[in-house]
Amino acid sequence: MLITKVSPISGNKNSFELDITGEEMLAWKQGTLIQDAFPRLSPEEREFLKTGITSEEWDKMFGGD
Repeated sequence: MLITKVSPISGNKNSFELDITGEEMLAWKQGTLIQDAFPRLSPEEREFLKTGITSEEWDKMFGGD
């Protein structure tokens, strides 16, 4: 599913194709924990879905590993 979000950090509009279904999205919106609703997504993909922040922006703000 193509997800487009605006980053609260940069204001950039980013789009990513994520391996999620409409049913998983509905479950998350109804209160299922994000890691349970989207078990196939990486932590970085879940962060983007939740906040709109990309892994590159996260690393720039808080440093890499």
